[in-house]
Amino acid sequence: MIRERWTLLFLRGEANAVRQYSLPRSAVRPVLIGLGAFLALFLGAAAFFFHDSGVRVRATLLARENRLLERELENYRARVDDFEGRIAALTEKDRRARMLAGRMGLDDDVLEVGIGGPGLESPGDDELWTLDPEASEMAYANRYDLGVLERKAELLKESFDETAAIMEDQWERLEAMPSIFPVGDFRVSSRFSHRRFHAIHKSYLPHWGIDISTVYGTPIVASGPGVVTFAGRKPGYGSMVEIDHGYGVVSRYAHASRLLVYSGQRVKRKEVIAHVGCSGVCTAPHVHMEIHVDGNPVNPLNYIQPAARPRS
Repeated sequence: MIRERWTLLFLRGEANAVRQYSLPRSAVRPVLIGLGAFLALFLGAAAFFFHDSGVRVRATLLARENRLLERELENYRARVDDFEGRIAALTEKDRRARMLAGRMGLDDDVLEVGIGGPGLESPGDDELWTLDPEASEMAYANRYDLGVLERKAELLKESFDETAAIMEDQWERLEAMPSIFPVGDFRVSSRFSHRRFHAIHKSYLPHWGIDISTVYGTPIVASGPGVVTFAGRKPGYGSMVEIDHGYGVVSRYAHASRLLVYSGQRVKRKEVIAHVGCSGVCTAPHVHMEIHVDGNPVNPLNYIQPAARPRS
């Protein structure tokens, strides 16, 4: 019985370069199935390789995008922090302006105008949370702080507008206030305090003014216009000048070496009234400056405007 066979010929382009392979007909089908399975596996592996390579590339790109996003969020955080510093400076300026205008400062509870309460978003409410919870929290913190700062800025704007209107009506009062330092080149060596260690008395005592250290003989000028109500020696203060600026505000300049004004004399702002010395209870040349409002001592730095900042 003759069996049918399948023969495969492989030619290399030369007449004598022929290879042939014969297979029984019954073996052809298993061979074809095997070749098909091998080809399928090869194509599947190739597809998986290219897909995996694409996934890796996309993962690398996403990781890079995440790093860029986090860096951008950190930049926003730095800008928010800078904005907070500016708002704090504006808040201090607003406090000074309100005080000079005779207004109470904004209450701390009013300044804490945060965003909160039920129904508002939380870090897990946005789509970014499912992709990157850490970045989502950072973005939420930036949005929250920016919201607070925007509301503070709006509050300060309203306060400035109200204060400006009052200051226009009280220009004469502002012109009379002691608002400059009484000496030029100086250093604030001791500040206003309810309890300060006294270098001479060796105990803690109130210090109802500021000490401004400078060179002996330096001219002392009036911090604001007014009428001299006292010019002479006073226990502890040494040679001292006291000026009534009106509106219940009085300034004092102590420890002088020489007085140049007399009681009852009207003086202008920046007019020389004395020279720096070390009279009275004193350890080195300086000006002890006090400001009293309605008989009560207040911190002179609250009245002196920051055109020239003290060295401390």
